This record gives sequence, structure tokens and C-alpha cells, in this order.
Amino acid sequence: MTKMQLTTLSTHACFSGVMSFHRHESSATRGPMRFSVYLPPQAQVAPVPVLYYLAGLTCTDETFMIKAGAQRVAAELGLALVAPDTSPREPRISGDDESWDFGIAAGFYVDATQDPWQSHYRMYSYVTQELPALVAAHFPVRGDAQGIFGHSMGGHGALLAAFKNPDQYRSVSAFAPIAAPSQCPWGSKAFGRYLGPNVDHWSEYDASVLVARSPRNRPILIDQGDADKFLIEQLKPEIFAAAAKRSGQELNLRMQPGYDHGYYFIGTFMEEHLRFHAAELAR
Repeated sequence: MTKMQLTTLSTHACFSGVMSFHRHESSATRGPMRFSVYLPPQAQVAPVPVLYYLAGLTCTDETFMIKAGAQRVAAELGLALVAPDTSPREPRISGDDESWDFGIAAGFYVDATQDPWQSHYRMYSYVTQELPALVAAHFPVRGDAQGIFGHSMGGHGALLAAFKNPDQYRSVSAFAPIAAPSQCPWGSKAFGRYLGPNVDHWSEYDASVLVARSPRNRPILIDQGDADKFLIEQLKPEIFAAAAKRSGQELNLRMQPGYDHGYYFIGTFMEEHLRFHAAELAR
């Protein structure tokens, strides 16, 4: 099997490990994609567990690695971190930059079925299939110890990836996820254009529906700030929590007083999420 080609854009020493940024030609999105990787010092000796992070609207493959402050704890715990971009950026599609919550940097981690998006906007396949295969081919990570987490749009992506691939992802958590995308303006806008007007098709990418159908046999951790301006209209964690309760899904939904939607909130609770994943990946 031919090893998939990868271009390394930069590397940086970081907490005795290596921070790196990469570009490659994607078969899923039919264009160039970028992603970042943090390898802890333990990866110099043997393959390590790997944790994928999906970022939110307007973000890039750099956002998490620069803002979240995750590398110090990942180095202690021996976790590799991988962060993909949030959408294809080439080739360009007419209208892909008309709004900040759709198109570029807003791929919503679905495989589009509608023109013109279906040719390139296939982020679900990219994140769950192509990227893990590429990472496994080039980096010392354990295929039997993968976790996934994310923020906002990326929290939605992490939850749906975990529910649809329970054997692949042994751990999942989220920060302020779009928890019921079929029932909020962000999700309705994205799903309507990427997936079409039939709302029945949207359910395959809605974690609040998936948790009711097939609960995981492992716990889920979600942190949500109660001062988040998007909480009521867009995020709707109460819908996901109610569905989880009905299905028997173990869920730790922590409402954090005074916290908003940004990376100060994420950074505050990052260490707890990393320790949660490390414990789950070790058992």
C-alpha cells in the first residue's frame, strides 16, 4: 500500500514534544487540507493514544493548538493531539464566503449531498476515515486508543462521530456543543444547504437523535458555560441531555457559572477533559 503523501509546513519544540503543521491532497474533499499534530515526548519511545479535536465556526487547524493550552497536560499524560481544519478551502465554490456560519470554516462535519457542496464538503468522511488513516501512516499513534472532542460546531462533530463510530472512538467529550443541530438556526441553515430540505436526512448528523437510538457504553463529558450568549438559541444541551436520560446514556453535563463561549472557557476546563480522555483510553 502506497503511503499517503504529506507536506510538513513547520515543526516546533513544545513541552519536550513536537508541534507540527501539515498539508496534503485529500481524496475526501478533492482538494488540499491542513491539520496540526502535537506529539508528546513519550511518542519518541512508543506509539501513544491519540485525541482528535474538532474546532468551531470560523476556526482553522491552528486555533486549538494556539489557544487551548492543551500541550502541557498532553505531554504529561502521553497523549497525541490532532486538529483538522474546519472545512475545505480549495477549490473555491461560489457563495462559500458569504456568511461566517456557512461554507468556508463552517463545514459542520457532514458529508454534503447537495450541489455544489457535495463535490468537496465531505468533512465527516475526512475526519472519521481519511485523516485517521493519514495520521496512522505518518505518526506513532495507537489505532486502538482514539478519542475525539471539540467545541461548538466541533462539539457537534465530535458527538456524532463518536455515536456513529463507537468502536473507533473510545472516548468523547465536548465544550458547548451544538447539541441538537436540527433544532437550531445554525444547524438548520447548514443542514438545509448541505443535506437538502428533507429533515429526515438531517437526523443522521444530529447527536440528540443518535443518542436516543444507540447510546454508548462509555460516559460522555460536556462542559457548558451558563453565560454563553448562544446557549438558548443555538446550543440546546437540554435536548441532548433529555434524550440521553431516556436512552440510559451516561452523561456528565456540567453547567459552568459565569463562563461564555470562547477559549478562556475552554482553557479553564481543558486539563479536566484531557484527564478524562486519558482515563477512558487507558481502560
